[in-house]
Amino acid sequence: MFALSLILAALLIVIDQCLKVVVNKNIDLGKVIEVIKFGDVKVFSLTHIRNSGAAWSIMAGKTWFLVLLPVIVCIAGIIYMFKIRKGSKLELISIAMIISGGVGNLIDRVRMKEVIDYIKFELINFPIFNFADICIVIGAILFCLSIVLADVKKSKAGKLDSEAVKDNG
Repeated sequence: MFALSLILAALLIVIDQCLKVVVNKNIDLGKVIEVIKFGDVKVFSLTHIRNSGAAWSIMAGKTWFLVLLPVIVCIAGIIYMFKIRKGSKLELISIAMIISGGVGNLIDRVRMKEVIDYIKFELINFPIFNFADICIVIGAILFCLSIVLADVKKSKAGKLDSEAVKDNG
């Protein structure tokens, strides 16, 4: 499952980079394309911006940190994935998604010193984001879910073991 997780991460990185190429070539910097709109209410748009920071442009200009952090997280993630390679598939997939998102944005930061963002929800004041960001968030949610599920499974196994001891005693 370790190799499949790495393949999944690589595939997600390719998708992220391809989407960014399409945005870069087809949407002028700063242009907004309304995708979903109900009357005067904008819901979802595509727009092409560059972000030298993280969400809401925090840490803008701190490229060295925004390069170093995902490198460390990715290395730690790959090592962890290797250690649990025969473990939970959900956990492996979640880490692969986090790694893919980190690498996808890392490629932009190393190549251009900024990240291409293009997905915008108009209904709320939320940062414009990209596919790599989606991978990181979904991966983090799935990782938390895998921990909860593992804890529930362990708890149930512990109850079954204690019930078996009572039955035998």
